[in-house]
Formats: sequence, structure tokens, C-alpha cells
Amino acid sequence: MEHYYTHDPQSPHDIKSIAFSANDINLVLYTDTGVFSRDKVDYGSEAMIKSLPRLTGKILDLGCGYGVIGLSIAKMNPDAHVTMVDINQRAVELAVKNIERNKIKNAEAYVSDGFQKVDGLFNAIVSNPPIRAGKSVIYPLFEESINYLHPGGSLYLVIQKKQGAKSAVDKLISVFGNCEVINKKGGYWILKSSKLSS
Repeated sequence: MEHYYTHDPQSPHDIKSIAFSANDINLVLYTDTGVFSRDKVDYGSEAMIKSLPRLTGKILDLGCGYGVIGLSIAKMNPDAHVTMVDINQRAVELAVKNIERNKIKNAEAYVSDGFQKVDGLFNAIVSNPPIRAGKSVIYPLFEESINYLHPGGSLYLVIQKKQGAKSAVDKLISVFGNCEVINKKGGYWILKSSKLSS
């Protein structure tokens, strides 16, 4: 069974274009088979984009898919620099094309299995994590994320209530010592945990 978090999808290509608008930004995005939510931007990603505060500095979009969250952040925050990573090669290829298509100068995308090829510290990490991959896959990402944040930096996640948002809050509190539900929208929770200054 092939999943959108497969490294190298083998399903036949069927590239299409979709439009996305939020917070006064407009994007036109290439999507394809073998990537998450190819027919339209998923509700969780849209809810997160509309819930995020202004972000500055270096931002990491972890599990970027074809790039809607990272590109939206880059366009809404032109003085930030957004790095987008995903295990799915096809998704990253689309994200690179979508950076070019939307003429976004402050974003980049490359393949990485979680944090494997990520360097440096970030002011914020955002993720619509692959919940279907299971806690054994996503909880280690929560644990690692604190090591890639500047003191005072924050991790933002979107998780559906029925897919474990409450237990994710408990997990984030165990890692960060804090977790705030910054929005609830259509059954999705937008979560924020911050790395406290030592």
C-alpha cells in the first residue's frame, strides 16, 4: 500500500493545478498522484494557515507536501525564510515547482526524512503531521523538534480532534513543558508549544 509519506511514489503521474486563497494571499499550485490532498488544499492545512501569527526569521515546514503551508507563510511573511522538507520526493519536486510558479524568493524545498537532513535552528517549526503514519512515527518528530528551535521558538501543529489532538497535547507538554490550543476549527486543533529560554 502506497502512502503520501512514501519516499518514492510509483503511482502514474497525473499533474493538475489547484488554486488556494487565504489571508489575502493567492497561490496556484501543482499537485499530483502520490501526494497528500491532491485535489484541493485540506481543511487542516487551511485552518493552520489562517491561525498562524506573524512569523519572522527562519521557519521550517516539516512534511511540507506540495508546499501550501510553507508557501503561504513565505508570502504572508516576506522577511522570513521558509525551509520546506518532506520524505516524499514527488511532493518536494512539486513544492520546488510551486515556489517558482508563485515567484516566491524566500523559500526552498528539499527531501528529508523528518529532521535527517535539516541543519541549524529555527524560529518556528510548522507541521501538518502524517497522523495516519501513527504515533511511533510522529511522536519522535515532536521530541526532536525542540532541538531545532531557538530559545523562545515555537512548534505549531494541526491535528484533528478525533485523530488524537488531546493525546498530542499531553505529549507536547511532556516534551516542551507547555502546549496551547491557539484555535479550534472544524474539528481541527491548532497547537503551539514553545521552547522556553534556559
